[in-house]
Amino acid sequence: MQITCRGEILILSKERAIYWPAQEMLFISDLHIGKPAHFRKHGIQVPSTIGDQDLTRLKGLIEQYHPKKLLITGDLFHHQLNSDITVFSQWRATFPDLKFLLIKGNHDRLLIKDYKDLGIEVYEKELICCPFRFIHDRPIAEDEYYTISGHIHPGVTVYGKARQRLSLPCFYFGASYAILPAFSAFTGLSILKPQQGDRFYAITPGHIVEV
Repeated sequence: MQITCRGEILILSKERAIYWPAQEMLFISDLHIGKPAHFRKHGIQVPSTIGDQDLTRLKGLIEQYHPKKLLITGDLFHHQLNSDITVFSQWRATFPDLKFLLIKGNHDRLLIKDYKDLGIEVYEKELICCPFRFIHDRPIAEDEYYTISGHIHPGVTVYGKARQRLSLPCFYFGASYAILPAFSAFTGLSILKPQQGDRFYAITPGHIVEV
């Protein structure tokens, strides 16, 4: 689905990503690489294939849009180095010409050297790319930039005619900021309540629906 935000064309993908053609940039949030391995380490049996599926989806997006830059607005990783991150390192090596940019999230706890070894350019707080500001969590105050963040794993509830209801991940666009859905399928949802003027784009298995 194509939308316009602050005069810029953005392409929303059902794979929980946005492509910005003018900047040849693909951006996502909350990939949480290493989360399954972190859970397994603590005795919770989570299939390793979950992380593999996320990376396969991301590979498909890169091959579809051919971006020059991939921006992650926080929580690329879930914790410290583990076996899942080793798999990511091998996956990363297949895209040597793609510039990886990371705005650190609350779960991004690798050492500076680790990020450098993985070929990732790190921003501690934010990245300004007019007319947008990219950060991990939504802003406290407003200014001239339109903020795009992640962190809360936004969702929206869709109601049917017979009182059915279904909660779906979504893209949220408000008056001054937007929130990206969590890219990883291994996350929960924070259901947002619509306010006047808000735009919600629910992500279904087949397509994106404005609700």
